[in-house]
Amino acid sequence: MPCPLSPRHRAAVPTRPFLLLPFNPLSLTLASIVSIPDERGPFVEPPADTQATFGQMPAIAPAAAIDPNNPPWGIAAGILTWVGSVVLLIGIGILFIIPYIASNFKGRGKEELTQFLTTDKTAIFLQILSALPAHLLTFVIVWAVVTHFGKRPFWKSIGWSWSKGFGFWKSAGLAVGLLLLGMGITKIVGGGETSIDQISHSSAASRYTLAILAGLTAPLIEELVYRGVLYSALQKVAGMLWAVIIVSVLFALVHVLEYYNNVGVIMVISLLSVCLTLLRAYTGRLLPCFIVHLVFNGIQAVIIIIEPFLPQSAPEQKAPVVAMLWRTVRHLF
Repeated sequence: MPCPLSPRHRAAVPTRPFLLLPFNPLSLTLASIVSIPDERGPFVEPPADTQATFGQMPAIAPAAAIDPNNPPWGIAAGILTWVGSVVLLIGIGILFIIPYIASNFKGRGKEELTQFLTTDKTAIFLQILSALPAHLLTFVIVWAVVTHFGKRPFWKSIGWSWSKGFGFWKSAGLAVGLLLLGMGITKIVGGGETSIDQISHSSAASRYTLAILAGLTAPLIEELVYRGVLYSALQKVAGMLWAVIIVSVLFALVHVLEYYNNVGVIMVISLLSVCLTLLRAYTGRLLPCFIVHLVFNGIQAVIIIIEPFLPQSAPEQKAPVVAMLWRTVRHLF
């Protein structure tokens, strides 16, 4: 658990209109009840960022004191957040699939079970669907660590803002450039069919769920965990270089386990991991990393959705560029 914050790291608690807080008549606004004496005059209004409004605790310190590159949480919290994200993906996946296996699997051996899990349409769908609640619970863990259970503002503490000189269009352009480079790498190196191929080809439900995960929840959760909580904690303790190395390796390693039979995809994932972490180090902010990840995955998610509607007869002859794009992009998760 993170240690109590020093006053310079504390920040105003953001208003949460969807929470019903206990009624407190003293919180109507301190300025309307008390005037603070000051050397500039007998009565002076308190600064806006120290006023308490109805249903909101008084601010402890200006939000400007928050530095996402010097976070109040420590390395233990960063590592446990990463471990928790992995455990949730595995654990919830097991919880989703065990009842279905118990009621539908008729085999006995390990090979038969593996074949069942990779060919049965419902089994595949349950495995990919389980990532949604895993991502949701991971977000709760990240929120608890970053805000210290609501005592700090979330987005400002995590560095959710643009860096000067590196905005949306540069981030999106970098994502497209990485995707095109990845196409070239997988074209040259090649590799076998991945689990993503099996999922996208199994059923429409699995394909659409996969597209939602890849295009929306995965970029957000992975950036919050790896380059939000974990990187900032490592940078504070071990320095920028080691933080970049460790986070890049961990991010790539988790994905390598999914694409062990495709060297080209492993190379692209490793390249993406290094670029995203270097971008976090260069900009000092998380939002550019999220946009790069979002665009990189989002293009592939769109292709996964429209792939069944593309011409299937002799695609290499009709549109060789589109065919190559689809074959390559299909592997680039």
